[in-house]
Amino acid sequence: MRDGELALAVRLREEGKKDEARLLLVDLARRHPDDAEVACQAAWVHDSLGLEAEAVPYYERALAGPGLSAEDRLGAHTGYGSTLRVLGRFEEALEVLGRGLAEFPGDPGLRTFTAMALHNAGRSGDAVSTLLKVVAESDKAGGYRRAIEYYADNLDEIVTPG
Repeated sequence: MRDGELALAVRLREEGKKDEARLLLVDLARRHPDDAEVACQAAWVHDSLGLEAEAVPYYERALAGPGLSAEDRLGAHTGYGSTLRVLGRFEEALEVLGRGLAEFPGDPGLRTFTAMALHNAGRSGDAVSTLLKVVAESDKAGGYRRAIEYYADNLDEIVTPG
C-alpha cells in the first residue's frame, strides 16, 4: 500500500499535480514518520510549491537515518541546503551543504549551492573561488583550465605595470 501510494504521489508531482501530490505525501509522512523516502518526497513537493519552510522538517527526517538511495541523499542535501539558503539561514545552509560534500566530495551541484550560500553569508570571495573551481573542473573551461584554477585561489592578485 505504501509503495503504491508513494509511486502515485511521485507521478502526480511529475505530472504537475503538485497540490494533490502534497496532500498524499503529507498523509503518507504522518502514517510513516520514520520513512526517509516518504519524507524526502514530501520535502521535494513542498519545495516545488514554494513552501520552503514547510519542507524543512521533511528534509530533516529524510536525512536523519537510513533509507535513502545515494542519489536521493545527494538530492536531499542539495535541496535542504538550498531551502535553508532561500530562508535566509545561511550558516545552517553551509553546514548542511558541508555535510553533503563530506558524503559526496566534489559534487558540482552541492558546490554551486555552497557558493551561493557563501555569497549570502558575506563571503563572496570564497563563493567566487568555489565557482571558479567548479568551472575549471568542468569541460567548459576550454584551454583556460590552468588559469582558472590558479585564479580560483589567487583571485585578488593583480599585476602592476612597471
